[in-house]
Amino acid sequence: MSRASLDKKPQDVAKMFDEVAKRYDITNDVLSLGQDRRWRGKVVEMVAPQPGERILDLAAGTGTSSEPFAKAGAIVVPCDFSQGMLNVGKADRPDLAFTAGDGMKLPFGDESFDAVTISFGLRNFVNTATGLREMLRVTKTGGRLVVCEFSQPTWAPFRTLYSNYLMKALPSIATKVSSDPESYVYLAESIQDWPDQRALAEIIVDAGWGRVEWKNLSGGIVALHHSVKR
Repeated sequence: MSRASLDKKPQDVAKMFDEVAKRYDITNDVLSLGQDRRWRGKVVEMVAPQPGERILDLAAGTGTSSEPFAKAGAIVVPCDFSQGMLNVGKADRPDLAFTAGDGMKLPFGDESFDAVTISFGLRNFVNTATGLREMLRVTKTGGRLVVCEFSQPTWAPFRTLYSNYLMKALPSIATKVSSDPESYVYLAESIQDWPDQRALAEIIVDAGWGRVEWKNLSGGIVALHHSVKR
């Protein structure tokens, strides 16, 4: 659980995402220097969607992350707690089954999905462990979890450079491209407070998932964590 998450109530976080929804995708593209597309592609590879599988895409926002699963023939359910994000998503991608839902109390039955994935959203949960247990509940036995989240660069000199970018350059750039640049101060703080790769793996296991493997992307700026429900 990050300090930034603790400082904001769930309704405040939802409102924040409502306000940035219209320019959310383009802002992410600019701030990540286009890397977010590659990261999301790696998520799809790790989930390995199969035709007919039911996949829950949590914190799906406008559905950018959900589209590849649908194209692979899976039945994808994009779920988000921001109504603003869902409204933009439904307008742009009317064929996707957007669903409003709280990640800590998911509106789905037990063992409903073959796979659950969440990209850049786990940091925003008030209680990380509770969210992971809910994901476990709605996943079938033998089903898989893929978490894509910001993490800690593995090379110390780069870690310092990256930290400076987060706290100084990112909010400045967001002022030019985002409808709510202050939200990206929250983003930077939540990334800095987030557990590193090994610590997140331990949190996932403690929540009841099986053995966790992770893969670093972009030098550890982002990490993919994968597990299977035992």
